[in-house]
Amino acid sequence: MALTNSQYDQIMRTYERKQRDARLALEQEKAALYAAVPALKELDDQIAAFSVSQARLLLAGDTGALETLKNRLAQAREKRARLLAAAGCPSGGPQLRYDCPDCRDTGYIGRERCHCFKQAAIDLLYTQSNIKTILESENFDTLTLDYYSDRPVDPSTGRSPLDNARIALKACRSFVEQFDSAFQNLFFYGSTGVGKTFLSNCVAKALIDSGHSVLYFTSFQLFNILEESKFHGDADAKRQQNDLFTCDLLIIDDLGAELSNSFSVSQLFLCLNERLLGRRSTVISSNLDLDKLFSTYSERSFSRIISSYMLLKLTGEDIRLKKRTH
Repeated sequence: MALTNSQYDQIMRTYERKQRDARLALEQEKAALYAAVPALKELDDQIAAFSVSQARLLLAGDTGALETLKNRLAQAREKRARLLAAAGCPSGGPQLRYDCPDCRDTGYIGRERCHCFKQAAIDLLYTQSNIKTILESENFDTLTLDYYSDRPVDPSTGRSPLDNARIALKACRSFVEQFDSAFQNLFFYGSTGVGKTFLSNCVAKALIDSGHSVLYFTSFQLFNILEESKFHGDADAKRQQNDLFTCDLLIIDDLGAELSNSFSVSQLFLCLNERLLGRRSTVISSNLDLDKLFSTYSERSFSRIISSYMLLKLTGEDIRLKKRTH
């Protein structure tokens, strides 16, 4: 996912701090060990001094200096291991400790960004959008179907609110499990408070935890970004618009709550179409039923949703109200 220069610099400063902290911790650990075992400090100083002297001899043309150094270092390592063992330390002595051993807290493996860098970018984006706190309480681990009733049963489908919730939950888990192997999109619809946003957040949390880039916007936020980018040339909005099209998963919450006009209708189609062409998944939730969705947005957008999204209807009473009364 694209980062602004300031966001990139912020992440790299974090890696620099980690490296400084690791070096400081190592020096403190060495100082404590040397204080406890003075003979170890003396031995390490001797090894360092002898290595320098032999290097000078080698540069001066003494071909036997390297072999002498190897023999002396082998003897010193054995003595050092004995001193460390007596002090109850590992044979190698104090070592640098990394948060990420794969990249050694540099953020890169070769020329590629490490998985920890990618996760740091995701965490930064979510921290800045204030959604991370929500995901701590709304995820698969905290989800319960206890608030869905097995009555009434819809005569047209033969399903109760509980049945619908189970179907939606199964679809969400499958969506996450197959995310890297199967291109899918989800569309949750139903009345207010039936769990659409909660399920979207469950999906978001699971994919963030597996290192995928996920962006969440209410429909109002989405169209505001697109408006600022198109009509005002706002740099941050332009960056966010690019992120809308390139993130692994885009979540559009509460579609239909915004003030609908020709601009929002055309921009919704643009967003949906761009992501479909790029085979990047989208999750949408809306209080609108399908008839209202068709009449509010263009036939083109409606067609994209009907043909390319798994439609998941949630029914029942307002769960938020139920929680307040329990």
